[in-house]
Amino acid sequence: MTAEELIRLPDDSMCHELIKGELLTMSPPGDLHGAVTMNLMLLLGNYIKANNLGITVPEIGFKLETNPDTVLAPDTAFIAGDRVGARVPGYRLGPPDLAVEVMSQWDTMPRVARKTALWLELGAKSVWNVNPKKRTVEVNRADGYKRLFHETDELVDDTVPGFRVKVSEIFE
Repeated sequence: MTAEELIRLPDDSMCHELIKGELLTMSPPGDLHGAVTMNLMLLLGNYIKANNLGITVPEIGFKLETNPDTVLAPDTAFIAGDRVGARVPGYRLGPPDLAVEVMSQWDTMPRVARKTALWLELGAKSVWNVNPKKRTVEVNRADGYKRLFHETDELVDDTVPGFRVKVSEIFE
């Protein structure tokens, strides 16, 4: 399947992504996933806007590869100001600086690891895997840095300059 075919799929209330031309269909996320995603979107988005660092976007498709096409849609993403450019119809070309994936009850560790590796391989600087069940945030960066932040820790990642938040606030 191509990115053009993906964007023309009828609305079936499912979530779809494309990895190397292969369609992935996922159930809509649940209540806890939505609450955590919104909380993090507000914390991150307000900080980024207040400090004029770029933009934060929810669940948009990023076209990362062509022929075969790869289109991924993180729960939240950050694009630095110098990379924002003009808004376009359809999928955004290229990766965000930061992709945030909030794990749902249906996610498996192999799937999360595969997607994280793909984001980093295709140009994202950092991927945050947010686990509502364990109340943790795993930060993986393209430079090889990897750290698991627990509820009592303060989340810091230089991908978003100066951003700091207690992990517990993400899950409130």
